[in-house]
Amino acid sequence: MRMSYTLNLQQTQKLIMTPELRQAITILQLGMLDLTQYIREEVTQNPVLELKEDAPEEDAAQTDGRDEPDWIEYFSDCSDLGYVRPVRDDDRLPFDRFKQKDPTLHEHLTWQLCLAPLSDREREIGEFLIGNIDDNGYLCCTLEDVSAYFGIGKREVEEVLEVIQTFDPVGVGARNLRECLTIQIDYLGCTDRLVRGIVDSYLEDLAAGRLSRIAEGLGCSVRDVQRAADLIRTLDPKPGRRYAGSGDTNYIIPDIIVERVCGEYVIIVNDALLPRLSINHYYRKLLKEGKDSETKRFLENRLNSALWLLRSIEQRRLTLYRVMESIVKIQKDYFDYGPRCLKPMTLRQVAEMVGVHESTVSRAVANKYVQTPHGVTAVRDFFNSGLSNSAGESVSSTAIKRMLRELIASEDPSNPLSDQKIAALFAKRGISISRRTVTKYREEIGICSSNKRRRYQ
Repeated sequence: MRMSYTLNLQQTQKLIMTPELRQAITILQLGMLDLTQYIREEVTQNPVLELKEDAPEEDAAQTDGRDEPDWIEYFSDCSDLGYVRPVRDDDRLPFDRFKQKDPTLHEHLTWQLCLAPLSDREREIGEFLIGNIDDNGYLCCTLEDVSAYFGIGKREVEEVLEVIQTFDPVGVGARNLRECLTIQIDYLGCTDRLVRGIVDSYLEDLAAGRLSRIAEGLGCSVRDVQRAADLIRTLDPKPGRRYAGSGDTNYIIPDIIVERVCGEYVIIVNDALLPRLSINHYYRKLLKEGKDSETKRFLENRLNSALWLLRSIEQRRLTLYRVMESIVKIQKDYFDYGPRCLKPMTLRQVAEMVGVHESTVSRAVANKYVQTPHGVTAVRDFFNSGLSNSAGESVSSTAIKRMLRELIASEDPSNPLSDQKIAALFAKRGISISRRTVTKYREEIGICSSNKRRRYQ
């Protein structure tokens, strides 16, 4: 068989994602704060773009080529006029001026270490130990490692650790869960032998709800074990987690606002905090009057990039508005009566109403929050699956979880409802749901099984 080379022309269609399309997709899925940061980065990279700033106030009138005194500023001083100028709302210091950053766990422990009656050597060992305490408050190194590092005896390290274990929060510096709970029991002054026996030997059985086994092992009644378990559950197994989120407080800024006006819902895309962009007049003039072809080509590319950015931001605003408008139409009962009336809704339903692809709706609702008459919520929370009741109406999974929580809250603690009984109760209400689905929803809302919820009276 003879082989040869040939040249053929073939026309095909391919979907190519251009840099402009990639930028538009990125802008669509950014939240308010992330989009603000993205715009500022684009301004620093593109000289054609500039931020619109408020026009400066006109300067005071000038006479004879010299500046007149600023009489308004002079009289506002009030230092030599014999009276106190009334305080206006604009003169009050903003609340952010008084906001204080919360200390971290290590900072809080170090501050207490400085107040403890320790020598310089012991304080140095304490700083080393505090540096090896994780965010949950547990010591992550062994005493042998610390004693080997400083070249001292293990007992000296233990003495410093015992001082740290007296610090706030109670239980910090423990090496395991058993020691952490024991420190808290000692702090409470509890002398109950049953409580200490459970902490020493039966923590796994307590977590699994096997109270009968604990009672048999300790030779007491199940009711006594229940009483001791209630006390143990009031202790904090992770004492350092209260400082895990220390730092500046982050507030959610809603991307969309839905307000009810005269019985109708008005949708407002909250873009007031976004930087206002404009095209630099100097570069626009240089593009028209410039003679250098290379400079002109560069400015044209930068100008096209700037215009595409402005077009992408506007397209994001329109897409958010249309998506939220469709959500309000489908979930009108939610906006009227609250989360109990949330209906099942999918991305496909909204995509068909808006006339876009499901992926576009998914990107539009990602990292977005909406302010509704019932509070601020994530836009993605409106999308949920559901079941059908006997009347053929759809019931959302969120509503089912709320009903499940109400059923368990009203159950008999001595005889809690099993998942199979809960499924039967839903069937009486006209909602067909399997036991596995009940188990799934129960675990999602953080409710234990019936065996662990049982109370012995």
